[in-house]
Amino acid sequence: MPDIYANARSTTGTSVRRRDVNTLSGMCPICVKECMVLCEIGKSAFRGREVLYPEPEQYGWSTAASNKDYGLDWSDFNILSRLRGAEGIEPDSDVAVFPNVSIESEIGGIPLKTPLASGAFGSTDVGRNNWDALAIGAALTGIVVIIGENVCGVDKESVFTNGKVTKSPEMERRVKLFKEYWDGKYGDIAVQTNVEDQRFGVDEYVVSKLDVNIVERKWGQGAKAIGGEIRVSSLERALDLKKRGYIVQPDPEEPAVQEAFRDGLFKTFERHSRVGFPEERGFIEDVEWLRDIGAKYVTIKTGAYRPVDVAWTMKVASEAKVDYITFDGAGGGTGMSPVPMMNEMSTPTVYLEAQILKCARILERAGKYVPDISMAGGFINETQMFKTIAMSNFGNGPFVKSITMARSPLTAAMKALYFTELAEKKTLPRDFVNKYGNNPEKFFIAADELKEEYGDRVGKEIPWSAVGVYTYLSERLGLGLKQLLAGTRKFKLDLIDRSDIATLSKLASEVTEIPMLHELEAELFEEILTS
Repeated sequence: MPDIYANARSTTGTSVRRRDVNTLSGMCPICVKECMVLCEIGKSAFRGREVLYPEPEQYGWSTAASNKDYGLDWSDFNILSRLRGAEGIEPDSDVAVFPNVSIESEIGGIPLKTPLASGAFGSTDVGRNNWDALAIGAALTGIVVIIGENVCGVDKESVFTNGKVTKSPEMERRVKLFKEYWDGKYGDIAVQTNVEDQRFGVDEYVVSKLDVNIVERKWGQGAKAIGGEIRVSSLERALDLKKRGYIVQPDPEEPAVQEAFRDGLFKTFERHSRVGFPEERGFIEDVEWLRDIGAKYVTIKTGAYRPVDVAWTMKVASEAKVDYITFDGAGGGTGMSPVPMMNEMSTPTVYLEAQILKCARILERAGKYVPDISMAGGFINETQMFKTIAMSNFGNGPFVKSITMARSPLTAAMKALYFTELAEKKTLPRDFVNKYGNNPEKFFIAADELKEEYGDRVGKEIPWSAVGVYTYLSERLGLGLKQLLAGTRKFKLDLIDRSDIATLSKLASEVTEIPMLHELEAELFEEILTS
């Protein structure tokens, strides 16, 4: 398919002078010298490496995603409603109503009120800036929230003893905030660890000092296959992070770089993490060690690597008996993923799930342990959740037990915060005020519900941004999922299966082996109509 955006992307703040671009390059048919429009090529001539990333000026208050059409997504599937009968509930018109649907799930032994996980939100400014909303919103919803990589290593106030972290106020703040509103039953908080985190001893610190139950080993993510990246706006901070062992570009110790920074030639440094190279025996021993030091649950977060790596990951996770794996499809990130990688690298989510399910069934047939699966990669609504979980159930319950979202809860948090600020300034859009009111007590639909339990804490200790996250996750996604299940007449989440969805394209059918809508149940017509 033509890549008309190859030379102009909103993520990099570039555009073109003409609309009828060359479909191969995305360049204007006639490129002229006297042009003040910054296309990808033009901006790269000035800013070079900066154009690899989402607009640096937006770092800390934005998330980014690919804008490539992968040719196959969840819109290629439709959910099949049902007229007769009901499963998981009495087929009674007064009983089989959607509020009575159970969407509770359990992943790796962790109960979830709604089949969701939120994260991972690591050392990026956007995660730190919105943590209160994300953590409290997740706790109120009863789901897992994941603290991402590098939090201790980037925390300015972290204390290290013999190279190991012994105190991190930022990590402590994040864990404490979630637990303050956690009911102790549904959901939990996980801490993700990469190469640097393991070198710093973050796993041992959070388990022994902060009573964290879930440790997640990070092997990658769908937005990129290289290590985590953030931007640093001061020379002193860049030097400090390099001393802690991180890769910082350009090198802040170089005199010429320091001079260029002070002269304003560039405004931010890049801090990069290293990638791990997992090995089967070493990983199995690592999982055993984590359990020995007190981790109750051990998980893997991995990206959308090539098919043989998916199979290898499933094999090693089975041998190590990890509690669950989060697979992240291409392509979007919560922080600073390179735009070309988000667009052009890794496996899109539907393709990825098909590979994972193939591996899971092979393991199951061989009588081997199959870890629970959480799917990530561009999810924003309940229809996508339904289709993903249903696709994974071949008759013995779904392999996919939850959906992991990051960008969409962040969007809910940021939008809720912004509109609350507008309300304080009395500058809300007039149309919004006319429809929903001019203060948070009115325009957050779940405000009264939460006030019944938390009273005056709502809007104060529980910020309105957290109310927004809760409203999105519970009031929208949770309720919407219940309605879809009721429409299929299946009143428990683990009852939906592959028979509840049909494909709308040949490609979707070929990839997933789910029949197309016009093929479905066609052989039954004769039997039904003539019996």
